[in-house]
Amino acid sequence: MGFGVQDISNKTPTTLSEINVTPLVDVMLVLLIVFMVSAPLMQQGVQVDLPKTASHALDEQQDQIVLVIHRNERISINDNAIEMRDLEKKLAAIYQNKSTREIYIQADQSVNYGLVAQIMARVRRAGITKVGLVTDPIDSKADR
Repeated sequence: MGFGVQDISNKTPTTLSEINVTPLVDVMLVLLIVFMVSAPLMQQGVQVDLPKTASHALDEQQDQIVLVIHRNERISINDNAIEMRDLEKKLAAIYQNKSTREIYIQADQSVNYGLVAQIMARVRRAGITKVGLVTDPIDSKADR
């Protein structure tokens, strides 16, 4: 019985059972740098407070303000046409005496996303803190 004694004259190839972690560390460092550079860029935009539950129909008894963006990029608030340059001023006047600052935006699906984001930014600058997006429910029978 020999402890720790090995015959080195036998030159049979043996396999290494160690994993080389250097390439893994290199990849992880590159990913870390990519995320550090891209993280500040992802924080820019319009913040939207989305509901935490499944969508439901709007309550009809509340006094709701709906801003509609039509297909031809015309804007209206509760069926009253409004110009883009007057949007912030009109919204500030509407919400001046209201306790809840909540608005619903309903945009035609063919409207450019940039226009919707621009209007959402103006709504935010007018002091409205809660923005809801109005959509049509999906008809489950039509999808089958």
